[in-house]
Amino acid sequence: MQRRKLPLVVTLAAVAATFALGQAAPIGSAESANQSAASVPDFSGIWSHPYLTGFEPPASGPGPVKNISRRPDGVGNFQQLVGDYTNPILKPQAAETVKKHGEISRAGVGYPTPSNQCWPGGVPYVFWDFLVQIFQRPDHITMLYRQGNEVRHVRMNQPHPAKPAPSWYGDSVGHYEGDTLVIDTVGIKIGPFAMVDMYGTPHTEKLHVVERYRLVDYAAAKDAMDRNAKENSHAGAAWDFDADYRGKVLQLQFTVDDEGVFTMPWTSTITYRPAVVPWTELICAENPHQYYAGKDSPIPQADKPDF
Repeated sequence: MQRRKLPLVVTLAAVAATFALGQAAPIGSAESANQSAASVPDFSGIWSHPYLTGFEPPASGPGPVKNISRRPDGVGNFQQLVGDYTNPILKPQAAETVKKHGEISRAGVGYPTPSNQCWPGGVPYVFWDFLVQIFQRPDHITMLYRQGNEVRHVRMNQPHPAKPAPSWYGDSVGHYEGDTLVIDTVGIKIGPFAMVDMYGTPHTEKLHVVERYRLVDYAAAKDAMDRNAKENSHAGAAWDFDADYRGKVLQLQFTVDDEGVFTMPWTSTITYRPAVVPWTELICAENPHQYYAGKDSPIPQADKPDF
């Protein structure tokens, strides 16, 4: 799609926080490793969550930054991203960063994000994406996201290295707790557009994200989906699900902790339903003109031929 003078171009609920980051079973525990293949839930397939900006607010407790710019129907206005910098999860410097991004957006000018700059988003930023495809193996899980074909690799029943090398999606290790897939991620690299959401909320090298995936009944997830519909803009039919579907849904509950940015851990959810459209193949290509600054982009330039 053609880039526009907006915060982001689309080339593109929650349950309460009931666990603390330190309460998960030890990564790579014998109990997790010995879980029989028959008892492992099947998360494979293409899952859809076509909402912007994506994060579902929790029913209670600390949650993500939300958009204070609203459409007439009360839903967050994706055409103007103004993060609530008064959210108590934000430390003063982080709040000021969110406030500055909102001021830019209110002025009718876009600002750079990983999405509109074709940059790896990391977690939890990438959770905004409309589609995720999951490939499960006993020792490894691969997650493919639609935007720019971003890929995550999760090692199962393995510990983090003592000093993980920073990478765009961090070092992710997983294990099963009964019917729940738990993924623990650290070591997320700091890039030029490092943020945990589309409101510009920053993160540091201390960012720690724990994800918990479960297949739940539609009725059990209905409250989360209703909260999502009140908060996030539906992105359209190109990435949609069957509105009449009432089977199992895939619910991701994630907790974010970063003592350099946040005053406390906070939790959000993403509730996926089976996608009804084929996987869309997209390539995110750099735009030589910065629509948010009116000048050329600092993309790689070849001043002379390579050969």
